[in-house]
Amino acid sequence: MLNLKDKIRDIPDFPEKGILFRDITTLLQDKEAFKMAVDELKKITDEYEFDLIIGPESRGFIVGTPLAYATGKGFVPVRKPGKLPYKTIRFAYDLEYGSDVLEIHMDAIKEGEKVIIVDDLLATGGTLLSTIRLVEQLGGEVAAVLVLIELTDLNGRDKLQKYNVRSLIQY
Repeated sequence: MLNLKDKIRDIPDFPEKGILFRDITTLLQDKEAFKMAVDELKKITDEYEFDLIIGPESRGFIVGTPLAYATGKGFVPVRKPGKLPYKTIRFAYDLEYGSDVLEIHMDAIKEGEKVIIVDDLLATGGTLLSTIRLVEQLGGEVAAVLVLIELTDLNGRDKLQKYNVRSLIQY
């Protein structure tokens, strides 16, 4: 069995000095590792009842769309401002190295739908918490939050205590 952690490349001082970036592109280009990662996330989804997969821009798309396909569910993108063509709602949040805004189509989730949010990384929790807030504003319920990588020393999980958070790889 592959060790997925071995497929992650460390890039120091990206995007800013002092940040150690965990690069998943090396995992993605390895067909066996990528398939294994999606399969492992799929196994986790089997534990939950849900209607949709939600993925924040942009690496959440990379992980979320094959997972949506594997689970037979629809996929909803959460994007940066101005990227979605229909009416949106938005949420501003802080990152480990700045701030940002996310948007979702206002008709993307129906009242009472259960979703699984998928992203590549849980760091400080800002992106995932913002995505949760967008889902909840639309009346959705978060069944689980799944990530490939969790940076445990940044304590992002603390912001998500009310939710089922699962990660495949921890640093």
